[in-house]
Formats: sequence, C-alpha cells, structure tokens
Amino acid sequence: MDPDEILLETEDAMQKSVDYVLHEMSSVRTGKASPSLVENMDVMVQAYGSSMKLKQLAMISTPEPRLITVTPFDPSTTRDIERALSESKLGINPAVDGKLIRLPIPELSEERRRDLVKVVKEMAEAGRVRIRGTRRDGIDKLKDAQKKSAITEDDLRLYEKDVQELTDKYIKSIDEHVAHKEAEIMKV
Repeated sequence: MDPDEILLETEDAMQKSVDYVLHEMSSVRTGKASPSLVENMDVMVQAYGSSMKLKQLAMISTPEPRLITVTPFDPSTTRDIERALSESKLGINPAVDGKLIRLPIPELSEERRRDLVKVVKEMAEAGRVRIRGTRRDGIDKLKDAQKKSAITEDDLRLYEKDVQELTDKYIKSIDEHVAHKEAEIMKV
C-alpha cells in the first residue's frame, strides 16, 4: 500500500473519531434548549404500525431558551410521540398542548453539571483512545510497507512523524471541543 494512502486513511479514521465524539457530546444536556438534544437521542416512535424516528414525524424547534416544542406533521401521532418522549432517556416530561408537545428544560443543579462534565470528559477520553489506536494502526501499516521495501527507513521516520502530527492535531481538536462543552455546561 502506498504510504500517502496510509496517511489519508489514517487521517480519515481520526476525523471520524472526532466526529463521533462531537455527535455523542451534542446529546449531553447543557440546561439550554436545543433541537439536537431530541434529534441526537434518536427517539423512536411507534406509529403507523412501525418504529420511526421522531424527526420523521414532527418538526422540532426551540422558541425559548428553556423550551423545546415538537409539532407533529400528523396530529393523530401526538399521543404516540408523547409516549416515546416519556419513555426516552431524555428525563424530561412532555406536556401536550393541543397539537403541540412542550418539553420544558429544567435548570441543572451544580452537582448535575459536574456529573455531565465528567460524562463529557469520559466521551473525550474514549475518542482520544480511538485516535491513538488509529495512530498505532497507521504506523504498523507503514512499518509493514518498509519491511516490503516499499519505503526506506528514512521515509518511515518521516511518515511516522506525519502520523504523530495528525494524532496531535485531532487530539487537540477533541480537547478544544471538550473545553467549549464544559464551559457551556457550567454556565448558569
């Protein structure tokens, strides 16, 4: 395998690790209403005789900083959506108001905020571990290419340096996102 392809493959895998961590962190509640809070939970609704994602059945919006509203496209699915939201991991009790479902976001306690920061940091560490694993895989592939005489030993050192620079770049990216998310959670 071409060493440049190995670098591209490694970088792509590292970017996917960062994207995954960001997706996971977006589901962590910050005390502020956000449609992604409901959308990223992948709330499944039993409607029309099958299981469907909430965003396929309703419009999700945030008219106020501490309120998420869910407006079903078909009013007959309102009770099904309410049930799915009640049973989800959101921990928010939905209130039906005619054709509209309101999800009031409660204020987070200081202790709960600290717990959420710990969760975010655990997610970030899992992402860093994945990135370091990707680095190891990339370096192993480069060493294999060197053994097969596809690259020289000097080239191997240069490519290993490139892989380490990619690793540092993506770990720094995760760290920056964690700092931002932590500030967002702790903001009262």
